[in-house]
Amino acid sequence: DCKPGDFTVLTVPALFAARGDAHADMDTHPGSLEKLLEMAARDDAAGLGDAPWPPHFRKTEGEGTRVAPSRAKKTRVKMSLVTIANSPDKDAALAGLDRWKKRHAEAAGYLESDDVLVDSMRGRSSTWTRIRVNLRHVPEAMRPAQETPDPDDDPTRKTGRSRRQPAKR
Repeated sequence: DCKPGDFTVLTVPALFAARGDAHADMDTHPGSLEKLLEMAARDDAAGLGDAPWPPHFRKTEGEGTRVAPSRAKKTRVKMSLVTIANSPDKDAALAGLDRWKKRHAEAAGYLESDDVLVDSMRGRSSTWTRIRVNLRHVPEAMRPAQETPDPDDDPTRKTGRSRRQPAKR
């Protein structure tokens, strides 16, 4: 039952005068580091070693990376996705998927229902449909290469002038 208010700059001098210095004979009872050194030797033998040192210390031989765990991610294996269609009209995009399946019937036979990704993409004032196919179940030798999407009416890729007009002076 320790109350922090009992140990302030105003109260401690009175406690010190009444009880004396609690650490006065600390040096007369030296401790031993033997147990700590034994534990360190056991950890080294088990391959644990030291924890990583701060970045401004030199790295020791065999020390792991000094990167925060959240940033030390392994490289992600990318999915083998091909874009089949881009269109403001969902029905036209789905028709493009049917044409792709006819052109690549052998590869399409390996597709499962969750391999066809139909995304509704949001533009500035409307949505458009992008269809992609994940080729993870198709053997690598049979995977078709990325072709020009059919239809390819991606509204984010306008030709000619940009949408934004320069400021008038």
